[in-house]
Amino acid sequence: MSRRHFGTDGIRGAVGQDPITPDFMLRLGHAVGRVLRRHSPRASVLIGKDTRVSGYMIESALEAGFNSAGVDVLLTGPLPTPGVAYLTRALRQQLGVVISASHNPFGDNGIKFFSAEGAKLPDSWEAEVEAALEETPQWADSAALGRARRVDDAAGRYVEFCKATVPDSLSLAGLKVVVDAAHGAAYQVAPSVFHELGAQVVRIGCAPDGRNINDGVGATAPQALVAAVAEHGADLGVALDGDADRLLMVDHQGRLYNGDELLYLLAIDRLQSGQSVPGVVGTLMTNLGIELALRRSGVELVRAKVGDRYVLEALLERGWQLGGEGSGHLLVLDRHSTGDALVSALQVMQALKRQGQTLSQCLNGAELFPQKMINVRLQRQGQAWKASANVDKAVRQVQAELGEGGRVLIRPSGTEPVVRVMVEARDAQMVERCCRQLADVVAQG
Repeated sequence: MSRRHFGTDGIRGAVGQDPITPDFMLRLGHAVGRVLRRHSPRASVLIGKDTRVSGYMIESALEAGFNSAGVDVLLTGPLPTPGVAYLTRALRQQLGVVISASHNPFGDNGIKFFSAEGAKLPDSWEAEVEAALEETPQWADSAALGRARRVDDAAGRYVEFCKATVPDSLSLAGLKVVVDAAHGAAYQVAPSVFHELGAQVVRIGCAPDGRNINDGVGATAPQALVAAVAEHGADLGVALDGDADRLLMVDHQGRLYNGDELLYLLAIDRLQSGQSVPGVVGTLMTNLGIELALRRSGVELVRAKVGDRYVLEALLERGWQLGGEGSGHLLVLDRHSTGDALVSALQVMQALKRQGQTLSQCLNGAELFPQKMINVRLQRQGQAWKASANVDKAVRQVQAELGEGGRVLIRPSGTEPVVRVMVEARDAQMVERCCRQLADVVAQG
C-alpha cells in the first residue's frame, strides 16, 4: 500500500501542520464515515482522547465530519487507547477512534482506529480511507445527519473491565505501588484499578494540564518512577505512556524492566503454571538475549515488523496469545484484543503472586544484550540511504565483526522523520562503537 497519511500507527504529526489541522480532520471524519456507510447504512463510532489540549479541536472536527456523513458519534472524553478498544466492542460500535499521539510530546497529536471487535484495522481498510479522502465530499442532508452524545460512565466501565481480567482471588493488599500515568489518558483510571484491588497507591504523572503529557514522566521518562519508588519505599512502580498502551515496571530495588523482559516473564509464568505457550511474537527490535532465553525454555520467538499492529497480525495468524515490544506494548490476547498497559501490569502482578517471587527473581533466566539505537535525521529530503553502496558495505562489515552473537537493524521510523540505526551484541563497547559508525555512514548517505 502506498501511504500518504497513515503511518505504522494511524495518522500522527505536529498540531497546526498538515495533516493535524481542523480542516483535514473534518475531511477525515467524513471520508471514514462514508467508508463505514458502504458496509452499514446507519453506523455509529466511539471517540476517545488523551489529555492534550489539541484534543478538543480535533474531537470537534472529527465529530462534524462523521455527522456530515450520516454517522452517529459517542464521546468518552479522556480514556486510554485500550479503553476505547474495549468500549467499541462492548457498546457494539462500528468503529473506535482514538485522538492521541501516544508517547510523543504535547505539540503532536494523531488518530488511531479500532474495528468493531476492538482490534487494529488492516492496511486494506486504510487504503480505502486514503482513496475516500481524494473523493468529492457528499454531505448528508438535514434528515440524514448523524448525532452525538457523551458516554458518562466510560471510565468506570473500563476500570471494571481491567479488574475482570484477573481472578477475583487476586488481591494487591499489602503492596505499595507507584503509578505514573504520564499526565495522560489513564490519569484517573490507572490509580483506581490498583486501589480497588487493594494496593496502596502513590500517584505521579496524574495531574494533566493539557500541555504536560509525557513531560519528564511516564514510560518515556522512567527515571521519575524509579525515583518515586525509592522515595516512597514502594514494592512496585508502573509507568504508562500518554495513551496507556505501553508499560514499563520498576521493582523495590529501583531496577527498571522493559517490555521484552515483561513479555518473557508472562511466557515463563504460563509455562510454569502448566499452560501451553507454543510461541510468542516480538519484533525486529526484540532483544536477542530474550530470544535465546525463550528458546532455552522451548518457546519459539517470531519477529514481526515494528509496530503492535504487526505483532497482533502475527499472533492471530498463528493462534498465539502473547506478544510485545521492548518499548512496552504488550499483547495478551486471551485478556484483551489490543495492547493494554493496565491489563498487562495486572498479569505481571498475578505472575509475581503466583510464583511468590520478585521481578528480578522471575527474570533470573533472562539476560538482556547491550543494545544501542541512534535516530538519524537525514540531511536532505528523499535521501536514498537504502540504495547507498556505502551503507550496504558498512552494514556487512559490522555484521561480520559482530558474528552470530550480534545483530544490525536499520529501518525508517513509522512515527517520526528519522532512520533508526540499531546494533546489539554481548559486548557493550563494541555495540556503542559499531552503532555510531553506522549512524555516521547513514547520515552521509
